Amino acid sequence: MSESFVVELPHAHGRPRLKGRLRAAPEDFQVREELSFTLDGAGEHVWLWVRKRDANTEWVARRLAQRAGVAAGAVGYAGLKDRHALTEQWFSVHLPGRPEPDWSVAEGDEFSVLEAVRHSRKLRRGALSGNAFRIVAREIEGQPEELAERLRRVAANGAPNYFGEQRFGREGGNLERAEALLRGEEQVRDRHRRGLYLSAARAALFNAVLARRIARSDWSQPLPGEVLMLDGSHSIFTATEPDAAIRQRVADLDLHPTGPLWGAGELLSEGEARELEQAVAATLPVFRDGLAAEGLRQERRALRLRVQDAALEWSDSKTAVLNFRLTAGVYATAVLRELIQATD
Repeated sequence: MSESFVVELPHAHGRPRLKGRLRAAPEDFQVREELSFTLDGAGEHVWLWVRKRDANTEWVARRLAQRAGVAAGAVGYAGLKDRHALTEQWFSVHLPGRPEPDWSVAEGDEFSVLEAVRHSRKLRRGALSGNAFRIVAREIEGQPEELAERLRRVAANGAPNYFGEQRFGREGGNLERAEALLRGEEQVRDRHRRGLYLSAARAALFNAVLARRIARSDWSQPLPGEVLMLDGSHSIFTATEPDAAIRQRVADLDLHPTGPLWGAGELLSEGEARELEQAVAATLPVFRDGLAAEGLRQERRALRLRVQDAALEWSDSKTAVLNFRLTAGVYATAVLRELIQATD
C-alpha cells in the first residue's frame, strides 16, 4: 500500500502481564444475543433462534433462505457473530401467507434451529439490547490475582471501544481494498463488499482517534467541544464547556466521550475535541477525503464501552472462565485485550 494504515492501539489500563490461550475450541467463545422486546407471536415474519458452531452468520442466513425458498434479502439478522465460536442469535425470514418449512431439515453440524416464533417485523441490523459472553482462557501464565484486579478495574472504568480486527479482514485486506476503492484504482460494484471496505476505512479512522486519546490519557474525560453519548443509546449532544455535573456523569459511565465515524460535512465536535480529531484524520487523508466524497454522513461512536455483570471463575489453576454482557455493536475482543495477552 502507498500509505500505512497500521495504528498502534495502546491499552487504557496498561499492557496486561498475564498470558493465556483463547479459542482453543468454538465452545471457549460463547455469545448469546439479547433482545429488548417481546416477539408478537403472529405476523408475516418467522423469527428463528439459531445456535451455530464454527459457522459464518451470512452463510447461515443463505442456508435459511434456500430452505425457505426465498431471496437472501428476505432473511434478516441483527449482527455478524464470530465464526470460530458457539453463538445463539436470531434470524428472521419473510414468509407472508406461506407455511413454514421443516426447519430441522436445514440442521447440520454447523447450526440448528432451536425455536421459531412469528413476528410482525423483519429483524434489522443492530436491533439488540446487547450480547452475553462466556469466554474460556486456557494455559494461563501469571498471577490469578492480576486477572481478577484487571476485570474489576475494567468493570468500574470501562474499556476502549476499539473496532476489532475482524472489521479489517484477513491481514487488513479490507483496508487495502478500501484504499484502492477510494483512490479510484478499483471499481467495486457489489454493494455488500463496497460497504465492508468503507466501514473498514471508517473504523480505522475511529481507532486512530481513540488511540490518540488513550495516549493523551483523556479518552474517558470530556474535552471542550466534546460530543457525548448517553450510555446504552445513540443519543448525543455537544458539551462546549463540560461542567462539574457533566464530568461526574462521565465518571459514572452514564455519558461517554465519542469519536467520529467519518463522512461528508462538518464534524459534530467543537473546540479542542474537533482540533484533535482533525489532526488525527490528517494522518489518513485517503480515508478522510474518500469517505467524505462517498457522501457518508458524519456519525459518532462512543470511545468507551461499559462492561456489565462481569464475573470470573477458575475451573482449575490454569483455566479462567469470564462472563460479561456488552451493548450491541461493540467487540468482546476490546475487553479481552485489556485483561490478558491472548494467543488465538
